[in-house]
Amino acid sequence: MTICGNSAMKKRSRLPVKCGSKAKATSYRTATSSISGLMCNQRKILILGVTASGKGALGFELARRLNGEIISVDSMKVYRRMDIGTAKPPPEKRRQIRHHLIDVVEPSEAFSVDRFLELTETATTQIQAAGRQVVAVGGTAMYIKALLYGLFEGPASDPAIRRRLNDQIDRHGAAALHERLRQIDPQAADKIHPNDRRRIIRALEVFELAGQPISTLQKQWAQEADEDWFVIGLRRPKEIENSRINQRVRRMIEEGLLDEVKALLAEPKPMSKQARAAIGYAEIIAYLDGQYSFEDAIEQIKINTRKLAKAQRTWFKTFRNVRWLDITETDTLETVAQSAIHRLRIF
Repeated sequence: MTICGNSAMKKRSRLPVKCGSKAKATSYRTATSSISGLMCNQRKILILGVTASGKGALGFELARRLNGEIISVDSMKVYRRMDIGTAKPPPEKRRQIRHHLIDVVEPSEAFSVDRFLELTETATTQIQAAGRQVVAVGGTAMYIKALLYGLFEGPASDPAIRRRLNDQIDRHGAAALHERLRQIDPQAADKIHPNDRRRIIRALEVFELAGQPISTLQKQWAQEADEDWFVIGLRRPKEIENSRINQRVRRMIEEGLLDEVKALLAEPKPMSKQARAAIGYAEIIAYLDGQYSFEDAIEQIKINTRKLAKAQRTWFKTFRNVRWLDITETDTLETVAQSAIHRLRIF
């Protein structure tokens, strides 16, 4: 495994830290205990990576070793009963380590980055008040950006423009408007998935209102990350990432994704546009609507997930102060965890 620091990373001196932790003593008497003393109630840990990168497993392992609790940074894990398609941690892991921001809203509801920040602040306060380590884990780039750099406001929304853009998506599809966005703002288009209706509309709306691409305005966003967060990123060779994505999709189908989607569609309240657009759910819904064969729907899930991973990689390149761990095929969870712990000890 190669351990890489971001070239923009600033060296920080190690300061004495007082931790009034209520945590019980563990058997990790060497590296882990010294990390707990350094990190507790001070620096929060954030683990990021593309979908299927293994960040969830690493986050769980660090939380287990550091007497921590996990905050999910995932825009789809917030939905109840959307379990298989969002790859939520299994119940037994959630019993061992408390997870926050999972199963907090109904599939019929919308969920915003503002709500995410509000719930994250509440969870962080609770975790730190209990003397535990905050370990945030996820890959939703917009949420990570807001967590580290604050929320990009942009011009106020215009209901008339939004209605018009929504109507156009209804008539022509999200991909058509995504292509329009690419013509005026290729940088934003690279970061936004072609199925992400909400963000496509917002980017086009901002362009109409401000006369500038949203990517240009976002460059005026805060340039320095919140130093309360210690950020670890996981990277694998692209071919390995794609293989892991394909394996995950096959696993989801075997675990019953089709039945999960059918059950959601049978609920009294319809799924929100946001929930329906989730990768895995959108394609199965299209299959049930007769737009795809089942095999084509599965293949489309793989394609769209790979597109998502590409967009995530583009986003992550803009984040400063990420300590990257380059993972090889021979690395195990233990070796990755030890590498992460090494980074925590030297900063």
